[in-house]
Amino acid sequence: MIACFDVDYQEDTANVGGIIFLNWEDETPFKTYEFVQENIAAYIPGEFYKRELPCLMGILDSITEPIDIIIVDSYVWLADDKKGLGAYLYEKLNKSIPVIGVAKNKFKRTDRAQEVFRGESQKPLYVTAAGIDPVLAAEFIKKMAGEFRFPTLLKAVDHLARKW
Repeated sequence: MIACFDVDYQEDTANVGGIIFLNWEDETPFKTYEFVQENIAAYIPGEFYKRELPCLMGILDSITEPIDIIIVDSYVWLADDKKGLGAYLYEKLNKSIPVIGVAKNKFKRTDRAQEVFRGESQKPLYVTAAGIDPVLAAEFIKKMAGEFRFPTLLKAVDHLARKW
């Protein structure tokens, strides 16, 4: 099973959306999850993971299906020696579940991101990964359902997180 997550914030509360699906080409979720995290940490530039990691761990605690791969709306690696949210999540999970990060914007110093062009978009998504070959991770994101730049289920989990 594949899980994707997104988080939306309002003051010191976060709404976390999670979608579980079976195959990369799936257009609809197998199951959806929502989780509210209270008293989240303030945003600190360069330490985004401190704010979002507890939210992701909270929703993961409620999921009953066995997860084979996780997708996050963030970077796994910001640079060769600089971890992003996905790398912190991968380590928190004892490196037992591969994590793929999908970002909409390029991080200036990144040298690990695979550019993925989807649909007719001239603007790439930036894919990084831990526990899985980044080229393979990029291929998985490219073949996800949806004719536009952002895959259908990643757009759906974004909407789920924003549904307060």
